[in-house]
Amino acid sequence: MKKIALAAATALFALSACADSTDASEDAVADTVEVPADEAMADVPAPVEDADAMNDEAAEEEIEAAEATAEEAADAAQDTVDDVLSAAEAAGQARDIAAEAE
Repeated sequence: MKKIALAAATALFALSACADSTDASEDAVADTVEVPADEAMADVPAPVEDADAMNDEAAEEEIEAAEATAEEAADAAQDTVDDVLSAAEAAGQARDIAAEAE
Protein backbone atom coordinates (compact mmCIF):
# COMPACT_ATOMS: atom_id res chain seq x y z
CA MET A 1 0.00 0.00 0.00
CA LYS A 2 2.89 2.33 0.78
CA LYS A 3 4.36 1.64 -2.67
CA ILE A 4 1.12 2.69 -4.34
CA ALA A 5 0.96 5.89 -2.29
CA LEU A 6 4.61 6.65 -3.13
CA ALA A 7 4.00 6.03 -6.83
CA ALA A 8 0.89 8.24 -6.78
CA ALA A 9 2.76 11.04 -5.02
CA THR A 10 5.62 10.81 -7.52
CA ALA A 11 3.17 10.95 -10.43
CA LEU A 12 1.40 13.92 -8.86
CA PHE A 13 4.68 15.85 -8.52
CA ALA A 14 5.70 14.98 -12.07
CA LEU A 15 2.37 16.14 -13.49
CA SER A 16 2.36 19.33 -11.42
CA ALA A 17 5.67 20.30 -13.02
CA CYS A 18 3.89 20.36 -16.39
CA ALA A 19 1.63 23.28 -15.58
CA ASP A 20 1.97 24.95 -19.02
CA SER A 21 0.80 22.40 -21.57
CA THR A 22 -1.05 22.54 -24.86
CA ASP A 23 -4.71 21.66 -24.60
CA ALA A 24 -5.44 18.83 -27.02
CA SER A 25 -9.08 19.82 -27.25
CA GLU A 26 -8.29 23.14 -28.96
CA ASP A 27 -9.13 23.24 -32.65
CA ALA A 28 -6.22 23.27 -35.06
CA VAL A 29 -5.66 26.68 -36.57
CA ALA A 30 -4.78 27.03 -40.26
CA ASP A 31 -1.62 28.94 -39.37
CA THR A 32 -0.30 26.04 -37.35
CA VAL A 33 -1.30 23.22 -39.68
CA GLU A 34 -2.06 24.16 -43.26
CA VAL A 35 0.52 26.87 -43.84
CA PRO A 36 3.52 24.76 -42.78
CA ALA A 37 2.18 21.88 -44.87
CA ASP A 38 1.79 24.13 -47.90
CA GLU A 39 5.30 25.48 -47.40
CA ALA A 40 6.72 21.96 -47.16
CA MET A 41 5.04 20.97 -50.43
CA ALA A 42 6.02 24.16 -52.30
CA ASP A 43 9.11 22.66 -53.97
CA VAL A 44 7.52 19.35 -54.90
CA PRO A 45 6.93 18.95 -58.64
CA ALA A 46 3.41 18.34 -59.89
CA PRO A 47 2.52 14.70 -60.51
CA VAL A 48 2.81 13.44 -64.07
CA GLU A 49 1.33 10.41 -65.78
CA ASP A 50 3.67 7.44 -66.05
CA ALA A 51 3.74 6.39 -69.70
CA ASP A 52 5.16 2.98 -68.76
CA ALA A 53 2.46 2.23 -66.21
CA MET A 54 0.12 -0.67 -66.90
CA ASN A 55 -3.50 0.04 -67.70
CA ASP A 56 -6.30 -2.21 -66.45
CA GLU A 57 -6.46 -4.21 -69.68
CA ALA A 58 -2.73 -4.92 -69.71
CA ALA A 59 -2.83 -5.88 -66.04
CA GLU A 60 -5.68 -8.34 -66.71
CA GLU A 61 -3.70 -9.89 -69.57
CA GLU A 62 -0.66 -10.29 -67.29
CA ILE A 63 -2.80 -11.89 -64.59
CA GLU A 64 -4.43 -14.29 -67.05
CA ALA A 65 -1.01 -15.28 -68.45
CA ALA A 66 0.34 -15.86 -64.95
CA GLU A 67 -2.70 -17.95 -64.03
CA ALA A 68 -2.32 -20.05 -67.19
CA THR A 69 1.36 -20.63 -66.40
CA ALA A 70 0.53 -21.60 -62.83
CA GLU A 71 -2.17 -24.01 -63.98
CA GLU A 72 0.25 -25.63 -66.47
CA ALA A 73 2.84 -26.00 -63.72
CA ALA A 74 0.26 -27.53 -61.38
CA ASP A 75 -0.83 -30.00 -64.07
CA ALA A 76 2.80 -30.97 -64.73
CA ALA A 77 3.40 -31.45 -61.01
CA GLN A 78 0.30 -33.63 -60.70
CA ASP A 79 1.48 -35.74 -63.66
CA THR A 80 4.86 -36.17 -61.96
CA VAL A 81 3.20 -37.24 -58.72
CA ASP A 82 1.06 -39.74 -60.62
CA ASP A 83 4.18 -41.15 -62.32
CA VAL A 84 5.99 -41.48 -58.99
CA LEU A 85 3.02 -43.22 -57.39
CA SER A 86 2.77 -45.63 -60.33
CA ALA A 87 6.49 -46.38 -60.10
CA ALA A 88 6.20 -46.96 -56.35
CA GLU A 89 3.26 -49.28 -56.86
CA ALA A 90 5.16 -51.20 -59.55
CA ALA A 91 8.19 -51.47 -57.27
CA GLY A 92 5.97 -52.79 -54.48
CA GLN A 93 4.49 -55.39 -56.79
CA ALA A 94 7.96 -56.42 -57.98
CA ARG A 95 9.08 -56.76 -54.36
CA ASP A 96 6.03 -58.91 -53.59
CA ILE A 97 6.73 -61.16 -56.60
CA ALA A 98 10.39 -61.48 -55.58
CA ALA A 99 9.37 -62.34 -52.01
CA GLU A 100 6.98 -65.05 -53.23
CA ALA A 101 9.68 -66.52 -55.47
CA GLU A 102 12.03 -67.06 -52.57
